[in-house]
Formats: sequence, C-alpha cells, structure tokens
Amino acid sequence: MEDIKNIIGKKKNRVDGDKKISGRANYTADHHLENSKHGYIINATIAKGKIAKIHTETALEVEGVIEVFTHLNIKDRVKLNDDYSDPLAPPGEPFKPLHDEIIKFNHQPIAMVVADTFEIARYAAGLVTVEYIKVEQPTTELKDNLDKATDKDIQAPPPSRGKAEKKFEEAKVILEAEYHIPREYHNPMEPHATLAIWHEDDEAFIIYDKIQGVASSQGYIAGIFGLKSKKVKVLSPFVGGGFGSGLRPQYQLFFAALASKILVEPVKVSMTRQQMFSFGHRPASIQNLKLGSDKDGKLVAIKHESICETSKFESFNESISDWSGLMYECEDVELDYKLVPLDNYTPMDMRGPGGVSGMFALECAMDELAGKIGIDPLDLRLINYAEKDQNEDKPFSSKELRKCYTTAATEFGWDNRKPEPRSTKEGHQLVGHGMATGVWEAMQKPSSAKAELTSEGELIVSSATADIGTGTYTVMAQIAAESFGQKFEDVTFKLGDTDLPEAPIEGGSYTVSSVGSAVKLVCAELQKELLKVAKKSFPEEFKDNKFEDVSFYDGEIISKAGTSKSFKEVMSASDKESIFAKADAKPDKKRKKHSCYAHSCVMVEVNVDEDLGMVSVTRVVSAVAAGKIINPKTAESQILGGITWGIGMALEEEGMMDNRYGRLMNANLAEYHVAIQADVKDHKVIFVEEEDDIVNPLGAKGVGEIGLVGVAAAIANAIYNATGKIIRSLPITLDKLI
Repeated sequence: MEDIKNIIGKKKNRVDGDKKISGRANYTADHHLENSKHGYIINATIAKGKIAKIHTETALEVEGVIEVFTHLNIKDRVKLNDDYSDPLAPPGEPFKPLHDEIIKFNHQPIAMVVADTFEIARYAAGLVTVEYIKVEQPTTELKDNLDKATDKDIQAPPPSRGKAEKKFEEAKVILEAEYHIPREYHNPMEPHATLAIWHEDDEAFIIYDKIQGVASSQGYIAGIFGLKSKKVKVLSPFVGGGFGSGLRPQYQLFFAALASKILVEPVKVSMTRQQMFSFGHRPASIQNLKLGSDKDGKLVAIKHESICETSKFESFNESISDWSGLMYECEDVELDYKLVPLDNYTPMDMRGPGGVSGMFALECAMDELAGKIGIDPLDLRLINYAEKDQNEDKPFSSKELRKCYTTAATEFGWDNRKPEPRSTKEGHQLVGHGMATGVWEAMQKPSSAKAELTSEGELIVSSATADIGTGTYTVMAQIAAESFGQKFEDVTFKLGDTDLPEAPIEGGSYTVSSVGSAVKLVCAELQKELLKVAKKSFPEEFKDNKFEDVSFYDGEIISKAGTSKSFKEVMSASDKESIFAKADAKPDKKRKKHSCYAHSCVMVEVNVDEDLGMVSVTRVVSAVAAGKIINPKTAESQILGGITWGIGMALEEEGMMDNRYGRLMNANLAEYHVAIQADVKDHKVIFVEEEDDIVNPLGAKGVGEIGLVGVAAAIANAIYNATGKIIRSLPITLDKLI
C-alpha cells in the first residue's frame, strides 16, 4: 500500500497522460463548433513602410469566403480601445494589429481572410495583394548597429561594486573575450491558435486560447474591447509546449476575437509554422567578458558588458550581465547592459531568459581563464565558490552547488579527463570533456486555490494556472493528496480556466512554488471545514477535538482517541453535497532576507570528427539542487528536455535574417534546426538533496529553466578540450570548426 504521507517526492505517471496518448486531450485547435468559421492571417512582406492599398476583391469572390478584415474596414464595425495594453508588455508602445497602415516589421499581420473552412481561407489569402509605399531599408542586424546601443529607460543590472578597473591592473592573469548568441525561436509542438465565441445577448466572450496563463488573454481582450474581466472567459486546459512563447497573448487571439465579435460567429484562427517565427524570440546578444585573477585562480575583478536587441516600439530587458555578479566570489565587479532598437518584432522570454545567455558567456570565460592559469576548470569554480549573493548582499536560502559539483564529477568520471586538447582520440573521433555551472532564481508569486470535498469523498482542487507539458496536473494532485491526507487516485486538479482562482502565468520555474503553496494552504483550510462537519455528524468521536488533536490520513479523519471515519462517511452523514475552502498564498517575509536560487553542474562528453568537424554529444551528466523534488519522474523529464535543447542551442539553432528585407530566411523546421532523437545519447540526471524551509512552504525551487542553463557552455568547453579550438559564437557549426 502506498504511504500517502510521502506522495510528494514519489515518481508518478502523469494523470493526464492517458488522455494525451489516446488523443482525448483537446488542445485549442481541437475545439470546434458546427458553425465555426476559420481565419487565415496575411503577413506583410516588407519590414518598414506603409500600406497603400490592399486588394481583396478577388478573394471575396471565392465561394465560402465571408470577409477579409484589414485596418481599413474594422473601425466602423467595432469599437477598439486605443490605449489598451498587453498586460505583460515591456516598456514602450505595444504593437496593435490592424491599428493603421504603418509597417513596423517584416511578417507583421496586416489582414485576415475568414471563410467556411481553413482550406478556403488559406486559398483566398493567396489572392489578396498588397501595395506598399515609402518602403525603407530596415535596420535588423545587431552587430552592425552597436553605435545605437542605449541604456536609456531600460532596467539596469545590479550596481557595480568595488573598483574593477583598478583591480585588473593588479591581476596576474587576464582573460578578455567576446561572445555571440544569435536569435533563437521557441518552436513548441503546438502552434498558437484561438477559438473565439462572441455571445451578442450577454455581450461576452468564451475563448479557447493557446496561452501559458489564461489571465493574460483575459486581460488583453477585456482591454481591447472595453469589457469587464468577467465578460471574458478564457479556457486553456492543454498546452502543447510554450517555452515562453505563450506568456504574452499572440496576435491570432486578437484576430479571432475581432472577427467573432463583428460576425457574431465562432471563429478559429491557427498560426502556421512559418507564422510561429513572426513574433518574439530569444534576443541576439553580444557579450564582452573580462576576468582577472591571481596566479592561483582567485578572481580579483570581473567586467561583463552585454548588448542585446529589442524592437523600436518596446524595450525588452533580460538579466544577462547580472549572473557574473552573483555566481563567483569577487569584490570588484562592473556590470553593464544596453539595448539596440531594431526593425524587428520585440524579443520575448524564452526558456531560461537572460540566464541561458549570460551563463553561456561567463562559463565559457571561466574555462578559458582556467586554461590560461593551467588549473582544472572545476577547481577554478571551487576556488571562487560564492557563499552569499554579492549582488544583493544576502545569504542564500540554501545552496548545495558543492554537492552538485562532486556528485556530477563522480558520476561522470571527471578525474579521468585529460586537460590537454586533442589528447583523447577514438578512431577518427576527437573526444572532449567539458563542464559548466547552472543557476536559476527560485521565485514565488502570489497565487490562489480552491478545494472541494464531495459527498463521495473526492477531493477537487483548482487554480487558474496552466500545464504546458511540465506535469502541473500531476504534481498539484500529489501536493493536494499529501497535504489533505487523501488517496492520490481520489484527487482531481483543475486548471486553465479564468473562472478558477487567480494564478500567475506558468513560467520562470515558479508554478510549483506559487500554485503549489496555495494548494498546500487550501488543503489545510479544507481540513478545518471537514472537522466542523465531523463534529456535527459524529459528536461522540469529534466534539471535543481541536484541529491540532486530529489527523487526516489515507482518506480518513482520526480523532484524538484514535477512532476514525472516512471522508465519505463524514460527508454522507451530513446534509452537505460538498464543502469548500479557498486560500491565497504569497511569499513569506523571511524570503526578503535571503536569495533563493536553484543550482546545477553539467558535465559533457563530445565526439568531433577530425576530418569533417561533425559534433556528437555522447554523454551528459546534470546534477541539480532544486530543493524538494515533488515528482522525480516529471522533474527528470524537464531536465532531460533542457539538456536536449542545450544541444540544439550549442550546435544547431540560429535564426538567419536577410537584412536587406528584414525577413527571416529559415522560418520553418526544415531549415531552423533543433535537436532531435538522434542527437540524444547517454543523458543522466541526478537530483542532489537540498532542504530549504525559506524558499516556500514546500521547499521546492522549480526545474523548468535550470535544466537548460549551462548546457551550451559545457558543450562549447568540451569541444575546446576535443579540438583545441575556442568557438565563442553560437551555434558551433562545421564551418567554424574546420
């Protein structure tokens, strides 16, 4: 029999897994009404200019076409708030679809055909022609526009400390290097889609949307159409991956809602794979690192300058330079961060935003410094191990990074590594070993949850969070089962509905920390309600029992005297169909006095073909300290996914822009390469035990981001060990190695 006191921490299969593998999990585009209409969005083919005319006549003649919406024909048919704001928009002026004739970026959505079927809409869209005027040469390349870099009105990194420039004069060893990361794109398996249903009688929307937090879409649509939030119900029960692309509402939501409201018909709009490249991406960055140390490797000064891209209408900020002030002990640190506005769409958060980019540069620089000094890369990191957060001058809530280092080194066999490049060879394959550190902030956001115990003894817990494939349904059910004392199979968790208690977007690795804390709290509140019912239904057993006198275990409430009644018995003996509780959880004040982070050590083995330069990542060990692991099975899956993505980031992923036209040339999965099954070899994940009673009531730090941070750097470092070639520009492709 399962020990229900220890459901948290047990490997559990996904409760939604059966629906997913059987095809019964309805994603957004799977929802359909008999009278649904279909929209197909038309995108601009220039990056900078104005629309002179949009010729829709031929398209409107096609049988089955209902309307072609443009900026010219909507203003008299629907009232749009001109000052609405995307709730998650960065500073600036958020892009407003169909607002006017101005083109701000290539692939900008400029029109939509609505028809009886998707196929008709797509065909008719090809018949729409657009005339442009005042077409200008766009500015889309970061490295060619560094003179336009600015720090005006952007979020600054932590303040510099000490006197780094003076300390560099005293350093015995100095490493200076420039690192480049290209644009990278999210590419979740499920494209963005929306089904919008406008109810004219109620003046209200019901919307199915692919989003990482239903409140985002609700606020966006309510703002655009001047509606109260309760008039916009958003549903998103299943999300086929997001990685940050679903944090902000994307433009298909606007088009679907607009068309539905004007036509008073349900309208479904699905993005094509090419359109998935037209909004948001990890921003290209150029980072300059300067490290100074004494002869033994102790850091005496760090300087980290980052320049990233943003759009010309919003200032998207990432914490790229911050990590160099946090990661290693150093009293003299100078950090800088600037943005270059370009004629692109605004970048957006992408798995491990800022941390993935900043730690790539820092961890590669640390390895290069170790090489110059002549010491082991792991030893260099241990020499400079930080016992506190120097950026904020706070102790860590917990930090088991040393254990990560030793655990990974033992499992990987780091002591057998040969430090001299090109010293290990198997046939035509050069073998290299590399490592890097990973770190990610363990955040918690205010969150709410509701719990219900039915007359049948079923526990139903709910919150308006999301499950983007991370296992939210499952881990929340585990938290609820153990917290309430219920059998796991008798717990149901509901999410993805704006009618449920408010929750933050699923991102930043804080869903378990935030929503899980609310679930734990609400279960305690529901236990109190159940005791009240038990006292009335079974006064002899429970009348004189205080809450602290009773226990809840295996679906039973147990009195101080040791007598017990099942939850179902208690409820059946009452006149109640169900009992409820609601709770709001927020970060504890003690968090403010500490810095909360998850850490990891990634060690990698690569094979590099001596003649062809082809790289294969043959072995990866990732040791992770992320507090309490709620479900080791789903958590391991998260880390494995991060490792796989890290392979793609290091070796394959690159958005390639034709800067003459500001148009992405490889906006498809044939030419934008990502890691696939053949790239995945021997990957091992080890969770290092870490107790933390400060980070949140569960002691959990989250694992979504930490699995990716450091992987690309470890691969680059391993490639150097194999070949002797330092590659500072991602991805590391054949042309850079040969």
